[in-house]
Amino acid sequence: MKVAVIGSRGRMGAEVCRAVEAAEDLELVAAVDAGDDRSGVEAADVVVEFTVPDAAMGNIAWCIDHGLDVVVGTTGFDDARIAQVGRWLEGHTSRVLIASNFSIGAILMMDFARQAAPHFESVEIIEAHHPNKVDAPSGTAATTARKIATARSEAGLGAVPDATETDPHGARGAQIDGIHVHAIRQRGLFANQEVRFGNSGEALTLTCNSFDRGSYMPGVLTAVRAIKGLTGLTLGIESLLGIGG
Repeated sequence: MKVAVIGSRGRMGAEVCRAVEAAEDLELVAAVDAGDDRSGVEAADVVVEFTVPDAAMGNIAWCIDHGLDVVVGTTGFDDARIAQVGRWLEGHTSRVLIASNFSIGAILMMDFARQAAPHFESVEIIEAHHPNKVDAPSGTAATTARKIATARSEAGLGAVPDATETDPHGARGAQIDGIHVHAIRQRGLFANQEVRFGNSGEALTLTCNSFDRGSYMPGVLTAVRAIKGLTGLTLGIESLLGIGG
């Protein structure tokens, strides 16, 4: 399978290039970044897009217009952007897979959080990353929050208890679908997340730590190899791994 990488000079893009070159069943046919000629990308069977939020949408639109399948690892996709990609795909044969995280551990953590959510009154998410990360909260934290919120709603749970009335400095963090999310940016970290559940007299904490970008490559290559068997827009790689409902 011929693979092209958009964002090849970025940290994640460069790691993807190395992983593709090391895989016996894949061939790296193009590695481009901002300002490069993209004509070589058209020779690919699948494109991997790892750039920045401001560039990702244009890259996806270009791939769809050229009939290319694309695996998107850039984070920062909200519902509006996802819906836009879905509209672009109408009438086209391209396939697009967008994942907020390709770490197997992180995907399992999100699914465990979904399963635990109906059983606990309180829940908060703390994500901690290196200070060069450009978006906050992380895409993984936002996805986790939405999964938790959906599971709580389906179980008939109300709002997470919180008596805070005054918070002029935003100490309680962001809220995503009613779930508090706290972002830390600290030198020496790579990618870490905790989901903290609580009931009266007990607590459950789910933790996932990624120590380098190599931890994402098995998930990325799984998506690359599987995308031809998908249709339209796919969110996440859970279904490819048999994780979740």
